Amino acid sequence: MNALLQPDLWPFVVLFSGVALVVYLITRLNFHPFVALLVSAVFVGLISPALPEVAGQHHLVSAIELPMSEFGTVSGKIAWVIVLAALIGVAMMESGAAQKIVSGLLSVFGERQAALALLVSGFVLSIPVFFDTVFFLLIPLAITLALKTGKHYVLYVMAIGGGAGITHSLIPPTPGPMIMAQSLDVDLGITILAGLSAGILPAILVLMLAKQLNKNISVAVPTADKHVAAVPNPPHLLLAILPVALPIILIATASVVSAVSGGVPGWIAFAGDKNVAMFAGAVIALWLWAKTLKLGTKDLWQAADRPLEVAGIIVLITGAGGAFGAMIRHSGIGNAIGAATAGFNVNHIFLAWLIAAVMKTAQGSGTVAMITSAAIMASIIGPDAAGVEPVLAYHPVYILLAIGFGSMVISWMNDSGFWIVSRMSGLSPRQALQTWTLLLAVVGLLGLAQLLVLSRLFPLL
Repeated sequence: MNALLQPDLWPFVVLFSGVALVVYLITRLNFHPFVALLVSAVFVGLISPALPEVAGQHHLVSAIELPMSEFGTVSGKIAWVIVLAALIGVAMMESGAAQKIVSGLLSVFGERQAALALLVSGFVLSIPVFFDTVFFLLIPLAITLALKTGKHYVLYVMAIGGGAGITHSLIPPTPGPMIMAQSLDVDLGITILAGLSAGILPAILVLMLAKQLNKNISVAVPTADKHVAAVPNPPHLLLAILPVALPIILIATASVVSAVSGGVPGWIAFAGDKNVAMFAGAVIALWLWAKTLKLGTKDLWQAADRPLEVAGIIVLITGAGGAFGAMIRHSGIGNAIGAATAGFNVNHIFLAWLIAAVMKTAQGSGTVAMITSAAIMASIIGPDAAGVEPVLAYHPVYILLAIGFGSMVISWMNDSGFWIVSRMSGLSPRQALQTWTLLLAVVGLLGLAQLLVLSRLFPLL
């Protein structure tokens, strides 16, 4: 016991105690993640002696005030983008834009390549739209296609879920990657481009593994009324994809120009700012929504109440996760891990992946795993007490991607995504473990292997 009280070991006690409390509150006591994360953030502050000192403020007060301050800081940086992403997602579904993208891909690839079309649809739509929404949107198509062909149902379901799961974990503006980019100080455009690139090979693997699972596992196709009402006059395909494509192009362009020229003209920097780029995408999405359904301004914003409410909950959870991560960082865990591993050749990419995988398996939420893991890794690869930053042999975006892939492992009964896939598709829990859980685990492992190789071949420094 006395050994644990040593200053060099106490940050580990703080870390494990904080994580254990989050897991216990969420999984055993069924606390809302927002409450669980903030309570745990305060708890970490109470037991951590390394909090920044504020003149005239008692440690107990700092343990409460600092998490709230960090919560406000994180929320302020990501709230607007998350709200805009929620609006884009709902507007694309309600206007028929999302369905237009899917039907356009199906017409290009044909029925024989329907699985590829569904995978690409999930991959693209999950960039601005949250995973559960994408799955709700696309699963009726999988059911319809399976009933029409009489086969390939498991293939269709896994193609949708796998494609959506990859971009949900790797590419902003979904909350997890957004916070990771902020915590690790990685340019958002670089994050988007790297996430898109790193997601290609795992997406191919999803299709290959899904075909094999489809051969070995038989699942009855649900015949219940699972459908999405068709919009009479959906927008043209080019307009339908614009709310997704435009923000990506604007943000990526600013990043590429900066990387190539070492500076960005003011107007490009303005257009490529995440807040401006996402706003442009939201304006187009809302215009399509109003135009397609002939909604006036009042009706449009009344219809937008629900996505705004959902976005508010996401902001709360993400902000609380950021506060918890910040308190873990303030505990001195980064320096402690650095000191503990000083004599070992620890690969930071593997370490980031492992932390995220453990967090995901333990408490179920990929977003919580990403936020917490990013905070821990930021304290490890960030400057030490003397202000000296460790030299990485590769760009920190590899750390970000490693966390994203790690957050896919393991999806099981404590993961809401597991139950969304299981219940909406008609898979039994056992079948979901044999398909969905296995699929994400393999993708996560492939992602790790891919990053270990690419970080050596293309360090991006």
